[in-house]
Amino acid sequence: MFGGRRIVLGVTGGVAAYKAVLLCRLLVDADAHVIPVMTESAQRFVGRATFDALASEAVKTSVFDDVDPIPHTTLGQTADLIIVAPATARSIASYVAGLSDDLLTATLIATRAPVIVCPAMHTEMWEHPSVQENLEVLLSRGVHIISPEEGRLAGGDVGSGRLASPESIFEAAKKLLCEGDLSGRSVVVTAGGTREPIDPVRFIGNRSSGKQGYAIAEAAQKRGAEVTLITTVDAPTVFGAKVIKVESAAEMEAAVRKNNEADIIIMAAAVADFRPSKSVTTKIKKDAGAPAIILEETSDILAGLGASKKKGQILVGFAAETDDLIKNASKKLVQKNIDAIVANDVSAEGVGFTHETNAVTILMAGGHSRSISLRSKREVAEEVLNTVVDLVKR
Repeated sequence: MFGGRRIVLGVTGGVAAYKAVLLCRLLVDADAHVIPVMTESAQRFVGRATFDALASEAVKTSVFDDVDPIPHTTLGQTADLIIVAPATARSIASYVAGLSDDLLTATLIATRAPVIVCPAMHTEMWEHPSVQENLEVLLSRGVHIISPEEGRLAGGDVGSGRLASPESIFEAAKKLLCEGDLSGRSVVVTAGGTREPIDPVRFIGNRSSGKQGYAIAEAAQKRGAEVTLITTVDAPTVFGAKVIKVESAAEMEAAVRKNNEADIIIMAAAVADFRPSKSVTTKIKKDAGAPAIILEETSDILAGLGASKKKGQILVGFAAETDDLIKNASKKLVQKNIDAIVANDVSAEGVGFTHETNAVTILMAGGHSRSISLRSKREVAEEVLNTVVDLVKR
């Protein structure tokens, strides 16, 4: 089922640690490669020998006791999924604050893989505002939370805080890795602003940071898609995605055309509309006076895709505007023969280029639209993909 995918199973110090043993067995039996990471306090509840016997690798407990000089980085970069079960209030707080004070927290900070956190604690702790606020922070960062159940707790108490059953955690992992709503779909995402050379030193560019495109690529990867990211940006690689680095509009067009058989293409990049008609091979000297730069139009990549659109293919464009947002975006939607366009007013506060937040209106062929108020670009990415999934279903 899991096809050998690498799952780091983090176990923290709580009575519910014994349930992680059964979860480990379920994952291994489903052909997952399970690497257990136990905190020091977890070993007071369950012996490491149990996990050594059941998991795919021996238990890891410390940043310093491994033959790998940077085990947290290796674990974080190679994991397909990290599950923390049980997750104590302390471990959740450390994760939120970025306190890499043990191997597990260091691994969580060093990964771009999806993370499932399964809290387990007494009811009073579970309901404490600090715990709930920390969980809200994790949710805003894209971490998956499996809430505890009600039932018998340690010490004979009954209430909320009981670790979710190993079976339900297993099903969540299966859904995340094997049954995402974009599983089996190929998705191309473009990101960043193109640079059109004037000479070897100077270029015509724009303010795009690529953050929205990267957020979409990461979200699509987590939903099970086979992602190709075509980008102009020097940013950390999206885990599991194929990354193609380009610079100019012409290079981006060539890369997109090479990958235009994808099921879904999302053109989030800010591609230059114009470029210098001539680019010289040596630096233009200031003492020669200001050069006259004649511009020419670049190819409209998205319009080209729309003109040769494959049956069943979904094409999504972006429209960064400063006025007449809906009018201009609607015109592009029709002219380019695409399925949806994501429009944002980049003159608005906190919206678009360089910001961590965005506010968009998604217009769809047929007259449907959705307005997404100001929120993180990660959240906007999820809304864009929700729209894509709806279009696929139609």
